[in-house]
Amino acid sequence: MRPMKFGVGQPIRRVEDHRLTTGTGRYTDDIAVEGALHAFVLRSQYAHAKFTIRDKDTARKMKGVKLILTGEDVAHLGDIPCKGLITTVTGEPVEPNPVPVLPTDTVRHVGEAVAFIVAETLSQARDAAEAIDIAWEVLPSITGIAEALAPKAPQVWPGREGNVAFEAEQGNAEKTEKAFAKADRIVSVTIVNNRLASNYMETRACIAEYDKDSKRWTLTLGSQGSHGTRDILAGYILKVDPSRIRVITPDVGGGFGTKIFMYREYPLTMVAAEKLKRPVRWVSDRTEHFLADTHGRANLTTATMALDKQGRFIGLKVDLAAEMGAYLSQYGPFIPWVGTTMTPGCYNIPAVHVRFRGVFTNTTPVDAYRGAGRPEAAYLIERLVDAIARETGKTPDAVRAQNFVRPAEMPHSTQTGPVYDSGEFEGHMRRAMDVADWKGFKARLKASTKAGKIRGIGMACYIEACGGGGPESSTVILEKDGTVTVLIGTQSNGQGHETAYSQLVAQHLDIPMDRIRVVQGDTDRVETGSGTGGSRSIPVGGAALDKASSVLTENLKQLASEKLEAGIGDLEIVDGAVRIVGTDKALDLKAIAALPGATADKLRVHQSWTPPEATYPNGTHICELEVDPGTGATEIANYVVVDDFGVTLNPLMLEGQVHGGAAQGIGQALMEEIRFDSSGQMLTATFMDYALPRAVDVPNFHFETRNVRCVTNALGVKGAGEAGAIGACPAVMNAMVDALDRAAGIRAIDMPATPKKVFGALRAAGYQH
Repeated sequence: MRPMKFGVGQPIRRVEDHRLTTGTGRYTDDIAVEGALHAFVLRSQYAHAKFTIRDKDTARKMKGVKLILTGEDVAHLGDIPCKGLITTVTGEPVEPNPVPVLPTDTVRHVGEAVAFIVAETLSQARDAAEAIDIAWEVLPSITGIAEALAPKAPQVWPGREGNVAFEAEQGNAEKTEKAFAKADRIVSVTIVNNRLASNYMETRACIAEYDKDSKRWTLTLGSQGSHGTRDILAGYILKVDPSRIRVITPDVGGGFGTKIFMYREYPLTMVAAEKLKRPVRWVSDRTEHFLADTHGRANLTTATMALDKQGRFIGLKVDLAAEMGAYLSQYGPFIPWVGTTMTPGCYNIPAVHVRFRGVFTNTTPVDAYRGAGRPEAAYLIERLVDAIARETGKTPDAVRAQNFVRPAEMPHSTQTGPVYDSGEFEGHMRRAMDVADWKGFKARLKASTKAGKIRGIGMACYIEACGGGGPESSTVILEKDGTVTVLIGTQSNGQGHETAYSQLVAQHLDIPMDRIRVVQGDTDRVETGSGTGGSRSIPVGGAALDKASSVLTENLKQLASEKLEAGIGDLEIVDGAVRIVGTDKALDLKAIAALPGATADKLRVHQSWTPPEATYPNGTHICELEVDPGTGATEIANYVVVDDFGVTLNPLMLEGQVHGGAAQGIGQALMEEIRFDSSGQMLTATFMDYALPRAVDVPNFHFETRNVRCVTNALGVKGAGEAGAIGACPAVMNAMVDALDRAAGIRAIDMPATPKKVFGALRAAGYQH
């Protein structure tokens, strides 16, 4: 690939950052619509209860109140769908329970919407909510996976025996049992993957407008894909032709998977706007985010490995319980399914069987959160591999090196379905160990011990599946003024799509970034789109754009060839102009756009890309940390990442993505957790109780790539948006267990390893500071 000044491989700073960092970005709440009313959601204070709304007329008559919607008012709307209906052990798809836009008589988690109030001001809507008279009959509730699966546990849903939403499997049970029958040694771990809130900077918000003449809605909201939002609203809930709904997504302050999904407020604002013939806006506060937006992770898992006499992995059994919350969210069942496909990790395991169940609890629903099942899988296998190293007396790297899938074995078909196309796992592990000075750890351990601290070092070698699915399409247009417009159906949530897509265009047309305009997030302007999720924007959307840009390039050469009196093979594009090779005779893009033959079909190119297989980024994270046994506080002393992302589009942006993901992983490992009390009340619904990593908690990362080109992707790239969050948790927790084991023989601790938890574990083990 020929290097271009603004093209692929260049470390260009993000072009959108000036707008976003100087306060001129336009997020949903920044958009002022004349005459807009304000909405407030009245939410349940109980985890499980029957209810009757005895009086809402008093609230309706209050000053400024325009509308109150309850379950009976929106009973004509369709349910919010669950689309992740995987195949269960019976061979049938998961059967979802109904998720009404507003419930009519029963709530199943604290924070569930009960009524939607619209008024001239937000304060008036809040006051009216307090005036609604509701009779509550509190029902038994259950929180926690183990508690929900216990005999005689309260039932979240009638007819769902034992609170099991579904049961499914991966791999081959019979083959795995045979492997275990001839095992020389068996090693097992049971771990918790803690429940998280995504906590993006921008809380959810939406503005609905209705045009009575055209009978069309315009819905503006922060999303991860405007087309997906439109299609669910039209096809499942409002049951209208999609042409009647325009969805606009402006700047988005973070998504992490949680902004993919349909939420009740979106159709409610649309119904209200139609009834009132005025725009209606709703903006979530932070506590509503904790209570009502989907959560992530929440797994309880046991993994058991069978080893032969040489220490090779010959069989793996996994029993996973994934908490679904009170309802099956949009892709809820799909998350543990896709995670369990990655159960083998980087290892060649000839027999694997995974049993996994979805579990109902009286809590906020659980769905995709950065990585969506793959962080859970990597955490499980990497914690298990370290346990195997301790049980067998081998070093962590030796166990891994003995069992890695080797480059010569690529493509490698795993026992759970994925086919790894490329990767050199031991190569990046050895490089990371060298950079981290693994051999020098003993000297640093000695110094820490002398200072009264506990020190540990841990690694995680991960692989994930992403950048698949699809298709995605893109349109690239040469405008008459010589600039280029890109129309694409993915959606930036802060990743830097404007920069990345502009670089792909610049690779072909060799023009500066300020001459390229990227349009996303408008269903009226962009014809199709699968949205952003699963690190697919560049591997899939970018591949479509690369195809379109390539076709446009050939069209421009064809147009210029007659004017320049040269064959197409003698032409090249340099500095935004088509030039005869070896001469200064050229036509710039504006001149080409003005040629008589420059018709719309020549200057506007639409192309699609459907990936034949996911991409499989992989890498090694190494964490070295120090614990103060007097307080339990942890400080990360060193953090090294060596990753394989195939072809790198922008190394500067890539590093930022990995830093951000690793910071989120560190947050999960050491401090973040959604917790409930026994009555289902959330104990962590504000930043007073839910700790996010701050600058002081995040180390200076060493990041580098050791890339092997992806052979199944048109660009050779491997998805990178989620990788940092996948490698971080097991690296940090393996380092933590290493520290605690050396100091006090503690070989098991679950995330988050908070100071209180670490301090308590040390004291329980009899450690004397």
